[in-house]
Amino acid sequence: MTLGGDTGRVPSDVTLDNWQSAAQLHWTFQHIADFLPTAAISRGTGPVAELPSSPVELTDIPLYDRTNGKRTTVGDVMAATVTDGWIVTQHGKVLAEHYYGGMHADSSHLLMSVSKSLIAMVVGALVSDGTVIPDAALTHYVPALANSGYAGATVRNLLDMRSGIKFSEDYLDPVAEVRLIEQAIGWAPRTVPDLPSTMYDFLVTLQQKAPHGGPFEYRSCETDVLGWVCEAASGLRMPELMSAVLWAKLGARTDATIGVDSVGTGMFDGGINACLSDLVRFGSLFLNGGTSLTGQRVVSLSWIADTFAGGVDSRAAFAASPGDNRMPGGMYRNQCWFPRPGNNVLLCLGIHGQMIYVNRAADMVAAKLSSWPLPQDATMLFPTIAAFDEIAANLS
Repeated sequence: MTLGGDTGRVPSDVTLDNWQSAAQLHWTFQHIADFLPTAAISRGTGPVAELPSSPVELTDIPLYDRTNGKRTTVGDVMAATVTDGWIVTQHGKVLAEHYYGGMHADSSHLLMSVSKSLIAMVVGALVSDGTVIPDAALTHYVPALANSGYAGATVRNLLDMRSGIKFSEDYLDPVAEVRLIEQAIGWAPRTVPDLPSTMYDFLVTLQQKAPHGGPFEYRSCETDVLGWVCEAASGLRMPELMSAVLWAKLGARTDATIGVDSVGTGMFDGGINACLSDLVRFGSLFLNGGTSLTGQRVVSLSWIADTFAGGVDSRAAFAASPGDNRMPGGMYRNQCWFPRPGNNVLLCLGIHGQMIYVNRAADMVAAKLSSWPLPQDATMLFPTIAAFDEIAANLS
């Protein structure tokens, strides 16, 4: 099955079956809008938030890669982890910015599950203005969920991925729910004929397997339901809503885009595309108490404080997760990862190597966009975190 779009730009060997295969990722991740339906998330008409350049040589910084058991350098880690681009900022200044394989500063790149953190910031904006209440039932905003497994769950349960929904996140299983949702929205060929044909119709079929509010379990569907809550509570579709409350306030370099299904509903859990430097503009919100580099408030200071502090049982819920997260002492809060004890380092993560790294102690925000062959790869993820940790330690 050949994809649509501009046939003059889409390579003839890219199909709906193979666009997420290792051989295609470097191109497809930077050209989603050329072969899948998308909607623009406008940056608005305001000025771009400047990121002054203050170059520092970071590639030669040595570190020990515990995951692979070897000494290496920041530059070698980036070279070994199929990097499309990486950037490091401190105090709002760009210390390093590198692109590879034809990617450049204006290139739009699929963020995969880094999208989740952006959606959560939209939730935070709606919480901050009183439109959404974290402890409210989902059905208060979306009555259609009353007959689904999400009945009885709260917004907070989803923000922290602690519902009791049955949903497999096994990316290598073609019939796992995480892959079936792609069939429902048109990101993959349909192998299940009676599968719903829109995002929302798919979500209402999900069933409950355990009490809501239990252990952390990573489920992409949680973010998709959060997107539905945002749209229902605000009365706006996500592209317009995200532009109004987030993207137009960042001083973004470029418009973002989001993949959409046949009725215009966004792929909230992993379909947003943006350029590299806009990721550090977004990450700066966590350092600046919810205020953008242009001085506009996006979320309340209390939302940012809550994200870093977590709930009273966030770390216990994370430790009780049925999955092997390889982050002992860490937690998950408001669709962000905290990889270790303490609350100085926050991560926004997406499969195939997408990352925003925020280090409060070093006043540093970094980002990396990649096209790893496999969706998940600890031999690439944890060396990348270690490289950014070592940069932060050197800058401090």
